[in-house]
Amino acid sequence: MEHFWDTVDTIGEGFGFSLFGARHLVTLALYIGFAALSCKLYKAADEKKRAQLRGLFAVLLLADEAFKQIGLQIGGNFNWDYLPLAPVLDQHFPYRAVRMEAEQAARQFSLFYLYPRGDGGAAVPDVDVMFWHSTSVHILLAAYPIMLFSGGDIRPSVRYMGKCFLLLLAMAVPIYCVNLLLDTNFMFLMYAPDGNPLAWFRDHVGYHWIGFPVLLVAVFALMDVPIMLKKRKEDKLLSAVK
Repeated sequence: MEHFWDTVDTIGEGFGFSLFGARHLVTLALYIGFAALSCKLYKAADEKKRAQLRGLFAVLLLADEAFKQIGLQIGGNFNWDYLPLAPVLDQHFPYRAVRMEAEQAARQFSLFYLYPRGDGGAAVPDVDVMFWHSTSVHILLAAYPIMLFSGGDIRPSVRYMGKCFLLLLAMAVPIYCVNLLLDTNFMFLMYAPDGNPLAWFRDHVGYHWIGFPVLLVAVFALMDVPIMLKKRKEDKLLSAVK
């Protein structure tokens, strides 16, 4: 607990735990267990209880951000990089899906963007307050669209893919201006740090931002296209039976 209030910028060398070591695997197991439990509860719930579960996720995401901000203040480690800008954008969409029941685009965005965003960041080894925040918030971001998918509320759709791209672009414009003003790097718009998938494009292409559409299409192809193909095959079989 000595370094609990530290961040990646202040904690010393040699702390944390190894990638895919015992503690890391336990954390990933908690993520899988939480997602599985969320799916089970959501599938068994009626519409009223489903709405309550979606609302609970929104509350938990906001509480998680509050925990981070309080921890940063206690440790005296707050700076502009820890503004709740990216989390507010991420958390806006689950909350919007709760409030706007007919807005399928919001739920498609959660499947298209929040799931890979959350799943890719879950359980990054460390021991400080930011580790616990990063782990919990990414678990919530990943589990939310998985839960909606398990209940049949959303299915991958090419129709909404272009809208998701446009929504991300609309988000990027004001965030880019904030980055210029505060010398920050929200959404990795200014540069790609080492270890980030965008760093490959930085090193081999010369511009890291080229990786954004490439990675989004790759994630869509790997995650969603097989499901869409399976659904098309099932529809054809049903049509043949009729």
